[in-house]
Amino acid sequence: MSFKQLADFIQSLTEPHLLFDAEYRIISVNPAFRKYCNSQSNVIGKTCYEVSHGYELPCDHSGETCPLRKSLESGKTEHVLHMHNTPEGEEYVSITLTPIKNAKAETIAFVERINPLKTVRHTRADQLKGTSPAFKTMMELLNKAAASDIPILIEGESGTGKNTVAQYIHQSGNRCGAPFVTVDCATLTENQFEQDFFGQNVPGRSEKNTKTQGILDRANGGTLFLNDISGLSDRLQAKISSLLETDIYSYTESANTQKTDIRIIASCATDLLKQVETGHFRKDLYYRLAHFPITLPTLRERREDIPLLSEFFLKQFSDIANPKKLSDIACYELQCYAFPGNIRELKNIIERACLLCNDTNILVEHLQLPQKAKAPIAPGKALPVFEDASTLLAHFKGNRKDLAEHLGISERTLYRKLAKLKENPTV
Repeated sequence: MSFKQLADFIQSLTEPHLLFDAEYRIISVNPAFRKYCNSQSNVIGKTCYEVSHGYELPCDHSGETCPLRKSLESGKTEHVLHMHNTPEGEEYVSITLTPIKNAKAETIAFVERINPLKTVRHTRADQLKGTSPAFKTMMELLNKAAASDIPILIEGESGTGKNTVAQYIHQSGNRCGAPFVTVDCATLTENQFEQDFFGQNVPGRSEKNTKTQGILDRANGGTLFLNDISGLSDRLQAKISSLLETDIYSYTESANTQKTDIRIIASCATDLLKQVETGHFRKDLYYRLAHFPITLPTLRERREDIPLLSEFFLKQFSDIANPKKLSDIACYELQCYAFPGNIRELKNIIERACLLCNDTNILVEHLQLPQKAKAPIAPGKALPVFEDASTLLAHFKGNRKDLAEHLGISERTLYRKLAKLKENPTV
């Protein structure tokens, strides 16, 4: 198939597509792509990394995964999660890159399909912001989970955002227009939970009103989120296990059965499999829930996302007339902190700092970080924050990869910081 035939083919596709050669140069784009990027200029002949990211070099030279490079190495279609520049700001997109080969099996071009993940930007999800590898891996799992109706088990430390992730899965799936009902399993007594969960027969009422609606009735057609499912009694675990197996339940004190249509997502702050091994959680329920287990990363595992999250919270808590910003040293200290409370703790720290700071520049003393919870950093490698780029790199003999690893940030983020230092060495 010639380039012209390929270009004609993508014009009729409804999703954003572009065709480019092995040198990253764009050959053709379809109307859906022009609408997606709202491009008023001609992008033909420009590189894909310039148009989508504003980079001067390919993604794999800018701290990102390059699907073209991966496809050249594998010879196969590649899928990656990327952040693209759009008229509405940066947003995550799912990329599918397909190599086009000639009669000699040589790759001569690529067709890229872009699936904008609008829910990432529009979901009220504080922690669904990031560029770290741990965040991207999590987002890939969430989007795969959203495409199915199988039960999901979300595990993660307190404050990592299990409730918000459950909402994201619901909002991104086929049930997004139906109810999302949350049950905090650990806060209800067994009798109260059973009545609220399954509903109850009420004696003495007319035949039309003999039942009170339960949680399963309210969630029918939608998603039921069982928060902290390890708090359920063994008897209720058995009932939910039966519900997952049959989709059938009965009202409390009634022999009549009901059929329901719900998607169940459960969460737990501990390792549920260990509770199974110790006999504190039913094995049958665990394996019915853990069709698709997702472990959320701690904030310690995605420290390069801390500046982005901090900026988000600053916009929430700053006075519009007196906006706040983090000083470089304060941002660095946040990235060195262990965050036992994860994103919830970061939010609280930023809110408190905004109240304590009378100026626009938030300093370390405004953060009030506990000194006992520092993230492990190799002794003797603390970097002076206010040095110029050449001095910073000198600590690591010019090795940007080692410097980025020490700081707990991506190479892409490091490049941005170094560029800023070059522009303004006194920052």
